[in-house]
Amino acid sequence: MGKKRLSIAIPASIISDTPHLREKTSKIGLIGRAAAIFRVEQIIIYADVVKLEQRQDLALIALILNYLETPQYLRKALFKIEPDLQYAGILPPLRSPHHPTSGKTKHLKVGEYREALILSETKEGLLVDIGVQQPAFLRQKQFSVGDRLTTQIVNLDKKVEVQAVDREEVPLYWGYRVCVEKQPFGKIIKNSGYDLKIATARIGDNFTDVSKALGAKWAGAQNILVAFGAPARGLHEIVEDEGLMLKDVVDFTVNTVPRQGTATVRAEEALIASLAILNIYFNY
Repeated sequence: MGKKRLSIAIPASIISDTPHLREKTSKIGLIGRAAAIFRVEQIIIYADVVKLEQRQDLALIALILNYLETPQYLRKALFKIEPDLQYAGILPPLRSPHHPTSGKTKHLKVGEYREALILSETKEGLLVDIGVQQPAFLRQKQFSVGDRLTTQIVNLDKKVEVQAVDREEVPLYWGYRVCVEKQPFGKIIKNSGYDLKIATARIGDNFTDVSKALGAKWAGAQNILVAFGAPARGLHEIVEDEGLMLKDVVDFTVNTVPRQGTATVRAEEALIASLAILNIYFNY
């Protein structure tokens, strides 16, 4: 069995209780940081209010999450200067393996992986930016200038030479992908290929009461989804808009913060609490 792939689903309304762009940026940064800490491979952002146009919120969340996931040395080339990124400076550093802290060529090692951007084409191959003082050389010419790709360093003798690799082959956590879904939550889940679907909700089973059954299902699953509701409405209410019941859509509905001492648990707080518990219990 291959490695487990963990995805999370968050609603566009996750930023509805934060009116200012600065606070929205901060909240989205916390979500991205939590996803990286617990090795989430995909963040699905879904439209959760059927009668409301949420395109702007979907786009904002995706933009900031993608910006945060991109290594610092590639951001200037891959993102335009735009108003929605004016508070990007307050985002926390991701510090995941694909965000190297050294930008010096002398610190590179053969076999090391680096995210790269195609800069230009030569007769022999391509020049790529891997975040060090000079461009690296890539012999594979099937890519275009401006493409981002994952590379591995293969030679450091006379020049830095890399080869393109599938990011799925990287034996380290290599960041998350962002997927924007305009379909409602129920349809996303029904059409998905997830082996295990977990909803988090205040009106749900205490995690410890279902941990054994959940663990048995977790052991045989490869593609796992953990879904979260919105600040004003939980997943029960969200799927009711589609004429569905949550228990018919997911495998487990769990409360990961039982006996909470506050009137509400914010989405980013629920995200950290839930992923931390799953990480400890199932050692994924």
